[in-house]
Amino acid sequence: MAMVLAGVVSSASAETRQLVPTVYEAGHFYATPTLLTGQRLRLVVDTGGGGSHGWFLLTRKAAARVGLDADRCRLGESELDVVKSMTFRSGQGLPRSEATPCDSMALLIPGGGAIDGEDGQLGAGYLPGHVWTFDYPARKLWLEPVDWKPAHGLHAASLGFPRDEQGHLQIGFARIALNIAGESMDFLLDTGATAHPTEAGKVSAASVTERGVGVTSYVTTKVFDGWHSAHPAWRVIEHGDSLPGTKLDSRLIEVPEVEMAGWRVGPVWFTERPDANFSEQPGGMSSYMDQPVVGAVGGNVFMHFTMTIDYPDAKAWFACGMGCRPAGTAAK
Repeated sequence: MAMVLAGVVSSASAETRQLVPTVYEAGHFYATPTLLTGQRLRLVVDTGGGGSHGWFLLTRKAAARVGLDADRCRLGESELDVVKSMTFRSGQGLPRSEATPCDSMALLIPGGGAIDGEDGQLGAGYLPGHVWTFDYPARKLWLEPVDWKPAHGLHAASLGFPRDEQGHLQIGFARIALNIAGESMDFLLDTGATAHPTEAGKVSAASVTERGVGVTSYVTTKVFDGWHSAHPAWRVIEHGDSLPGTKLDSRLIEVPEVEMAGWRVGPVWFTERPDANFSEQPGGMSSYMDQPVVGAVGGNVFMHFTMTIDYPDAKAWFACGMGCRPAGTAAK
């Protein structure tokens, strides 16, 4: 998870529902805005990704490739490289956040950190202030109007965000609760949670790209070991995932069922991550959250739903698409 974090996220507006140009690959949405020159960007839509101040993230390499100039932007004591403006083809652009520093659109970051060759990301710095619908069954991403209201029958989940003393959003990482084996546990809502399954681990993947990338959900070693001890019948795959930047060949565990927002789905595979990744110590994910989290829930759960994230109202709304049922109903 890229961490480029600072300050308060700015809001942006939309008057009508807008279909965001995207491609969908193995559980991930990639925004594909096209510049007036015909050059196209590929930006992973990652609620657990970095950013700040309404910016999306763009690699320097990508900016150079499509001919975008860098501008210097002073922010406090720092000077940052940004892209101030981009001109998109009609219907093929991205909404611009309001009141960004230096009236700019994107923060330039070094390349080399991408998992799937993307040019950057729409992350926790850019997505807040909007209402987004991730329609996994239809493989479409929508920016909803500011007056969006949930349709009848949607199930709501409250989201937790870090806020200042005035209640203003500080960082756009959303905490969501899941019920697993009768216990409520807090996770990062992470549309970008990435799997890189080994041959042994491919049994857990709904699909992977040609580059071997798919989606998963994460859980700390401590929780993983607790589940394995309490539920020895749950399947475990040793050396199941080899995601770069983590310890080699993490374990996988198959949880028979999870409950989220009054819906039940399962089985769900979780990939082990070191406790430090989600700790409250500086650099750990929980240090950026309003409360500690034990992992991240990702696209292998969300792909069962149409999910609308209402950042201004701090709620996520879910409509069942496939493979889910209301809580309290028996499995078929």
